[in-house]
Amino acid sequence: VQVVESGGGLVQPGGSLSLSCTASGSILYSIGTGWYRQAPGKRRELVAFTTRGWNIYYGDSVKGRFTISRVNAMNTVYLQMNSLKPEDTAAYYCNTRGYDTTRKTYGSWGQGTQVTVAA
Repeated sequence: VQVVESGGGLVQPGGSLSLSCTASGSILYSIGTGWYRQAPGKRRELVAFTTRGWNIYYGDSVKGRFTISRVNAMNTVYLQMNSLKPEDTAAYYCNTRGYDTTRKTYGSWGQGTQVTVAA
């Protein structure tokens, strides 16, 4: 299963950005898709994740500012980021999990897209 991310870039504090993630390949059943981020010298952390059962989870630091949405049974997921802060600066990675057409579990990561929030 392949994951392709797009979006990201440089934005001023208080601005907005949108990221998208599209999964493709031998997907039989998707369990969930979401975003994680990693800043230099820090651990990778959850940003937002949506599950097949329509459960949505947000990291505490982004609640009320970021919104995750999906189309096409989670093959495409969007992350709308508003009121961005300098501490949101990080590489953002999309992760998708499920079962492939051989009925084996998969967990795939995208290559990452950089988000930089600076004046």
